Amino acid sequence: MNRIARAERAVTKRRTWSWVWRFVIAAIILGFLATITIRATLLDVYHIKSVSMQPTLNPGESILVDLRAYGEQGPERGDVVVFDGRGSFLPYQRASFADTISRALHWSGSNSSYVKRVIGVGGDTVECCSPDGRLMVNGQPIDEAYVMHGNAPSEQKFSVQVPEGRIWVMGDHREKSEDSRSLLGASGGGMIPVDRVLGEVTEVIWPLEKRHPVE
Repeated sequence: MNRIARAERAVTKRRTWSWVWRFVIAAIILGFLATITIRATLLDVYHIKSVSMQPTLNPGESILVDLRAYGEQGPERGDVVVFDGRGSFLPYQRASFADTISRALHWSGSNSSYVKRVIGVGGDTVECCSPDGRLMVNGQPIDEAYVMHGNAPSEQKFSVQVPEGRIWVMGDHREKSEDSRSLLGASGGGMIPVDRVLGEVTEVIWPLEKRHPVE
């Protein structure tokens, strides 16, 4: 009887561990799918690698991006956005359906993603510069407290009209930013299609001691 009892206990133990491992594997899979779903549809995290958005965003920081920020209503002036640069900043790259799915599931890198500030939206005229050296939008000088200290609003003179469905973007570190100004002679004239905007930057979340909302 003892031998039979021991065998039954061993079988029960194996079944218990089998159930535990199945539960752990199922939990891992469900957690992975939930993370992918959230990062594809709700919120995502991007890492800052360049100085083009200083002092607002600095290299080494991680930012939270709200993917639900824009529906029918597109970005507004002053928003800090992440967008897919293929077809604009990367004029010779076109996004295929497979690329879009791959990006949503994070199977590919983010080498075509950019973060900039929206200066003009569809219908706006953006110019540099007013007599006192400020950017003008629709003929009115704008105040830009976010621009890197010591930088002019722009050393490059320009006057552009933003088509409907597009935005004009610039980095806060104007002397170091390659943005819409750099593409004035290219196809699309440096204008970003609204449907290529991935979301709005809402917060710096890393390092923890520097966590703050982005304005």
